[in-house]
Amino acid sequence: MQPTLFQRALGAAFFRLPDSLRQLHGPNGGGRYAGMATVERGSGLLARLCAWAAGLPKAGRDVPLAVEIVADARGETWLRDFAGFRMVSRLALKDGLLQEWLGPVRFRFVLVANDGAIWWTVAGARLFGFVPLSASLFDGVRCREYQEDDRYCFEVEATLPLAGKLIRYAGWLERAPG
Repeated sequence: MQPTLFQRALGAAFFRLPDSLRQLHGPNGGGRYAGMATVERGSGLLARLCAWAAGLPKAGRDVPLAVEIVADARGETWLRDFAGFRMVSRLALKDGLLQEWLGPVRFRFVLVANDGAIWWTVAGARLFGFVPLSASLFDGVRCREYQEDDRYCFEVEATLPLAGKLIRYAGWLERAPG
């Protein structure tokens, strides 16, 4: 059995994570999940334009969330459905960094497992796959996965220079029945 994407990215630290994180990112982690999220969006014109280009969900409280994770030999595709709004991203590992394609931007993340959570830090990005973007542009991007009440939980926040807050979404997921 081959190690999963997150097992390869985190190494031995993966096995010290709480159960819900290891289950979602482990060998049997692919599949369907359901939960709830709260989504906040920036209101400025540039923030709205960037969020639209990245395919980010609309604002809402207690938004039903469905996630399907499809794993293959090259990575994972995450199909998120925020009450009918679909957000798709592709994840892969290259040179020890997790890469995520979101809209026209390919992000490179350093993943660190610490204090029972996975922390994502932007190490760089490319627009349209070839225009390099400085990691310092993304100092306001913060991602954390953790466990609360035996549930997989997440927090994602993105603030950019000039644009301000693009989005903040947080919530929980459990394996969907069936």
